[in-house]
Formats: sequence, structure tokens, C-alpha cells
Amino acid sequence: MDPIAVIDFETTGIAPGSHCRATEIGVVILEGGRIVDRYQSLMNAGVPVPPFVQGLTGITNAMLREAPPVERVMAEAADFIGDLPLMAHNAAFDQKFWDFELARIGRTRRQAFACSLLLARRLLPEAPNHKLGTLNSWARLPDTGKAHRALADAEMAANLTLHLAERLRQRHGVNDITHRLFCSLQKVPAAKIPEALRRHCAG
Repeated sequence: MDPIAVIDFETTGIAPGSHCRATEIGVVILEGGRIVDRYQSLMNAGVPVPPFVQGLTGITNAMLREAPPVERVMAEAADFIGDLPLMAHNAAFDQKFWDFELARIGRTRRQAFACSLLLARRLLPEAPNHKLGTLNSWARLPDTGKAHRALADAEMAANLTLHLAERLRQRHGVNDITHRLFCSLQKVPAAKIPEALRRHCAG
């Protein structure tokens, strides 16, 4: 499997904007079938964290007052990732915040996002549900720490990505597993996945 950067954001809400911003980012680099590097930081965007979100994540306003400015953290994270292709669980959410916060520092995403949630729905249909924590427990993947913290969730998504790659190898005989393949499969209806993989292996 080619190198992939798996990311996760914690935020003050669900849609980026002047009153909803990122509070933490975690990045895990996968290479050669294992985690080889990590980046994590809280970030201060000057936006208060609602009480419900504080309870969910454990990230408080006091913690963010001591955190580095969001602009510095996003520049560091973007430099850390470089041109590596991106993966996230429920990537539509993380992609919105990644693009929004990058745009605020005058930078633009150059690479595609793959989504481990969409892939799990297609490749792990027998799972009880496709929430990240459920999949982590169901597949007996390593415990990465407190859920709803960016690095722990990024590591969970990274371990899930490796599990999905192993499922492709063992169940479907796919050996050339790439980020491009992930991006292609996540667009295929679940019922047509076996046929798509047969075509991929034959081609």
C-alpha cells in the first residue's frame, strides 16, 4: 500500500465558518503497512467551545487559550503531510475543515481524500455499524486512547485502513492496493463491489 496521511479534526461544530472552527488536528502517516509518523496539536482559533463539545472531547476553552494559533498549526500540518494522499473516517467532514483552514492561510489542498467510512460500508458489510469506535472494537484493532481526540481517532482510522487493505488481500486477492483504488471503490455501490474487484484483478 502506498503511503497515506490519515487525519482527524476536533472542532467547535459541524460546519466550518466564522463561528465554527477547528480545535485540534491529528495526523498519522501510514507506510509499508504500519504507522511510521504522527503529528498532533491543539489550535486556538479564538472561537469558544460549546459546553456539549467540551463534554464530548474534553477540550476546554482554558486548554485552547494556551494552544498555538490555528494558522501556525495548519501550516505545520500541511508541511508535515506534503503531497501524501489523504484519508479520514467520514472524510466529508474533515475535508471541509481541512480546506477551510488551509484557505485561511492562503494554501490549497492538492490531493484527494479517501473515506474509511465509505470503504468500510462496502468492504465490511457484516459489521454491526460503521462508526469508528464500533469498527475498532469489532475488528479487535489496537486501543488508541480516548475517543473524540484527534490523534486517537486518526490512529483508529489508520488501523482501520490497514484492516481494509488486509480484507482486500485476503478476501478479494487484491495485492496492488493504492489510494487511487480506495477512492475508486468508495464510489461503487456496495452490491457491485465484488464485480468491481474482479475487474480490477483481471485488468
